[in-house]
Amino acid sequence: MLAKSLVLFIGVGLISGLAFGVYLLDVKNTSQLIFVEGPSISVVTEKIDFKIGEEIKIRIVNSGSIPMIFSDTSYGLRITTLAGGLLYSPVSAQMISNLEPSDEIEFSWDQIKNDGDAVLAGIYKISAKAIDKQGNKVETSTTVTIWK
Repeated sequence: MLAKSLVLFIGVGLISGLAFGVYLLDVKNTSQLIFVEGPSISVVTEKIDFKIGEEIKIRIVNSGSIPMIFSDTSYGLRITTLAGGLLYSPVSAQMISNLEPSDEIEFSWDQIKNDGDAVLAGIYKISAKAIDKQGNKVETSTTVTIWK
């Protein structure tokens, strides 16, 4: 026969495990693309966790209902540390680029910084910046984790 305290602890463990699982399911929602009315861009990766050296495909999507304007051919793409230190920005030409609603552009990052060194394991921020026809700035970002 099981002790009352053992049954109590097993019951509390099952309930807290279920609650924690539901919480993680909600927090770890990897849906990065939501279409909205008005100006909006989204930065989308195929997943959020990567191994060191694994290629990261990054899509910048006009997830709004109006055309977005970018100041160069890098579409405002920047990869930084969480503290804001710039690690990577694609080589770009100084010509204006546009994305119509639902259009997208894809970039690929091999986890090499602009100075030629490989990044270390950690959490990195991928962001993009644009403007709409009225001159309003639109910026978005997502984070990815690189594991050993």
